[in-house]
Amino acid sequence: MNALAPGSLLGQVAPANTTAVALVTATLRTEITRVIICNVTAGAVTFRLFHDQQGATYAVSNALYYDVSIPGNTTLNLDAEMHSGITLAATDTLGCRTGTGAALTFSAYGVVQAVR
Repeated sequence: MNALAPGSLLGQVAPANTTAVALVTATLRTEITRVIICNVTAGAVTFRLFHDQQGATYAVSNALYYDVSIPGNTTLNLDAEMHSGITLAATDTLGCRTGTGAALTFSAYGVVQAVR
């Protein structure tokens, strides 16, 4: 069992097409502790996940997962290891892309740093 709590829902998107979109745009330092990807179709679908610093240009150079296949009617949980989530600085984005439009729902959970 992962000891790191998933945190709050920070972003959720179900892309209608195969263009990469922002899942989370950080306005403060943010730690992504869990990404859940749900395939809502009967067939296998690929996905991509990106971490772009200071923008929303999703490419091979900032890919975290690239063309990973999720079987039909399956949910994939990408959990942070013990206290090592994906840290986004302000203006960073976590982007996602589906290989088939309207097939995947992406949900990102985490913690936003409190303003002091």
